[in-house]
Amino acid sequence: MILGGAFAAAAIARWQLARLFTAEPAYAVARRFEGGELRRYEPVVRAETVVTASSQKDAASAGFRRLAGYIFGGNVGRARIAMTAPVTQAAERIAMTAPVTQEALGEGRWRVTFTLPRGRTLDDLPTPNDPSVVLRAVPGRLVAVLGYTGFAGPQQVAARAQTLEDALTRAGLRASGDAESARFDPPWTFPWIRRNEVWIPVEGS
Repeated sequence: MILGGAFAAAAIARWQLARLFTAEPAYAVARRFEGGELRRYEPVVRAETVVTASSQKDAASAGFRRLAGYIFGGNVGRARIAMTAPVTQAAERIAMTAPVTQEALGEGRWRVTFTLPRGRTLDDLPTPNDPSVVLRAVPGRLVAVLGYTGFAGPQQVAARAQTLEDALTRAGLRASGDAESARFDPPWTFPWIRRNEVWIPVEGS
């Protein structure tokens, strides 16, 4: 009984610590302002899919499954992309980075994305088998960010997005696009230590 409990505790600890070893898109903090910070992100490649669903939660689930299908071999060449930590890389193996982002497009449609690792390009990434999954090169950009813990449901995201929009106005910054919800942790992560962010692209260079 004690041994089984120890194994369970070790497994939970491993799940929680895995988040610390997941690669993220590279950025530099350009400015901090009351209520958030401004980051300058390097160019990246994203795997994206647009989902029509009745709720943000359903859209996130469906979008995650599609993108996971791509990174687990649903592509030309059947290349696999590791989602576990620590991140490893070998021939025909690509490590996925955090976060998973979600953007509302209106009329029950959401864009769900995975950010692929630094150094990969559209030319060397495998083509998805599913035509609803596309790869897109995203140029470097300025993004205003507000971080928070807990759940990232529609109400929580909307409230944080409004808070960040208000902070941008006070800081004299102008949004250049819609808000995105960014989640860095797997769903089994304890809510009180989950890392979530709201991103809003900002005008500037």
